[in-house]
Amino acid sequence: MSDPEAHPVRISSESVQLQALEPVLEEIRSAVGNIPELLAIAGEIGHTAPKPGEGNTAKLWELLASVTAVDVAAGRVLEPHLDALAILAQSGSEAIETGTWGVFAAEGPGMKLEAKTGPAGNYVLNGAKPWCSLAAQLDNAIITAHTEGNGRTAFAVSLKDPGVSCETPKWTSRGLQEIPSGTVQFEHVKAAPVGDEGWYFKRPGFAWGGMGVASCWFGGAVAMARDFRAALAAGVGNGRNPDQIALASLGEVDRILTSVGGYLAETAERIDAGGLADSGADGSSAWSEALRVRGTVAAAVERVLTVVSQNLGPGPLAFNEAYGKRMADLSLYIRQHHALRDDAQLGALTLDGDAGW
Repeated sequence: MSDPEAHPVRISSESVQLQALEPVLEEIRSAVGNIPELLAIAGEIGHTAPKPGEGNTAKLWELLASVTAVDVAAGRVLEPHLDALAILAQSGSEAIETGTWGVFAAEGPGMKLEAKTGPAGNYVLNGAKPWCSLAAQLDNAIITAHTEGNGRTAFAVSLKDPGVSCETPKWTSRGLQEIPSGTVQFEHVKAAPVGDEGWYFKRPGFAWGGMGVASCWFGGAVAMARDFRAALAAGVGNGRNPDQIALASLGEVDRILTSVGGYLAETAERIDAGGLADSGADGSSAWSEALRVRGTVAAAVERVLTVVSQNLGPGPLAFNEAYGKRMADLSLYIRQHHALRDDAQLGALTLDGDAGW
C-alpha cells in the first residue's frame, strides 16, 4: 500500500477539468501534517474555488472530496475556509475576505456567547464558544452568537483581537490530531453582523454547506477504497490472487461509491438549477435534501470503513501510517453526522409531506 494518491475524485460525469486539480493535490500531499502550510494552501484555493449555487457546485464538491482523499485533515482545514467565504458572499457582507477563516456555530452545555450593541452602536461579543477548530491558528471566523432579542445571528470576527483567548484542549483522539477543537473565550470582541437575525440558519447556503461537508466524507471513503484496491492489486502482483470474498467486497465498495457519487452529482445539478433554493433548517426541501445527502454519505462511509478494515485486517492498521491515520481521521470526522437524530429530524419533515416519493 503506497502513500496517499494525489488523484482527483470525480463526482460529475460532465467535469472535464479534474486534471487541473493534480498540482494542488500534490501540494496538499507534501504539506500533510503541517497545518500552517495547509492553511496557506487553503487561502490560495479560496481565491478561485467555486461557491455553491453559482453553477459549479459539483466542481466545488470534487475539490473538497479530492483534497480529503489525499488527507482527511487537509479536507477538514479547507472546507470551513471555503464555507466561510461562501457565507460572506451570500450575505453581501462588507467584511474583508482576507486571511484564513473558520465557521463556529456549535453550542455547548453551560456555555453561551452573547452579542450586544456597544456605545457606538457596534456589536461586541462576550462569553464562550465550544468546538472551535484551529482557532489559535486562524485569522478570522464566522461565529454565531445569541442576540438581545433572544435570537441567533452570525458575526464576522477577528481571532487576533486581544479579547479572544483560545483554549488548548487535551486532545486524546488518534483522529485529526492536527486539528484539536477547543473552547474560545470572547471578552468585548468587536463583531460585524453577517446577515440579519436568524439568517445564517434560514439561508439555502446552510443546507448547501452541510452537503459540502458530506462531499469531504465521500472523498475519505474513496481514499479507503483506493487503499483496498491497491492492496488487492499488490497481492496479484506477488502471485496472491484475491479470493471470492475479497472480490465481492471490492465490488460492494464500487457499487456504494458509484451510487453515492451519482447522488451527489444529481444534487449539485439541482442546486445550480435553483431547485434547492428554499430556506435552510426550517423544514424546507433544501434542508430535507441536506439530511438525505449527509445520512446517505455517512452510511456509505461507515460501510466502506467496515468492509475495507475487515478485509485488510490488523496489518495496515499496525504498520501503515498513512492508512492508519486516514482510518482514525475519517472515523472521527464522520461523527459530525448525528446519525439517528438526523434521521428523526428527516422523518418529521417527511411526515409533514416534504418527500419526493
